[in-house]
Amino acid sequence: MIKVVLVEDHLVVRNGIKLLLDAAGDIEIVAEAENGNELINMLENGIKPDIVISDINMPLMDGLEVTSFLASHYPSIKVILLSMLNTVEQMLEAFNKGAKGYLVKNVGFSELIFAIQHVAEGGRYVCAELSMMMVDKLASSSAGGKYAYSSIDLDLSEREVEVLQLISEGYTNMEIADKLFLSKRTVEGHRQSLINKAKVKNSAELIKFAVQHHLVS
Repeated sequence: MIKVVLVEDHLVVRNGIKLLLDAAGDIEIVAEAENGNELINMLENGIKPDIVISDINMPLMDGLEVTSFLASHYPSIKVILLSMLNTVEQMLEAFNKGAKGYLVKNVGFSELIFAIQHVAEGGRYVCAELSMMMVDKLASSSAGGKYAYSSIDLDLSEREVEVLQLISEGYTNMEIADKLFLSKRTVEGHRQSLINKAKVKNSAELIKFAVQHHLVS
């Protein structure tokens, strides 16, 4: 069971996320807080979550400050940040401060659950929307086909090539599963295999790698 603390100052949003996570089966909401100060008090009083899911914009102590504090004082607790902004710059700042996941608030249920599970297993995750923005920026900066690296052979199976192409197009695991008539868990396995073969840390880096090495169209 993945133990989670929700930190969100809007009650309606917090309740909505809680309902989604309660339906996942392997995720337990052990506490809720309205801001970073409340979270710190909870941790000092003995609450021990695996993951903190925090809004970025909050009064008193925002999500970036929460991330920095936890990285320094509770490094075993992983942080996933939620934001209304889909800016690559804010996402990079979040990861620089120690976040393990970054999601925009319009993220779908299946992607939210996958992100939590992936981060709990030691990975890092950027939502598909931002991953595609990163690809677009990379493509713009690589105009004319001038990539930093040459094409390489990762010994990918035909199915892995199909999954990689769909990941690069921004599809979630569930959407890929529907398109290829696979189970969601099988798609998750292919995604992780691709990450391992490319020797990258997360899906965003996988997409960047695939574009640089001409592995996707």
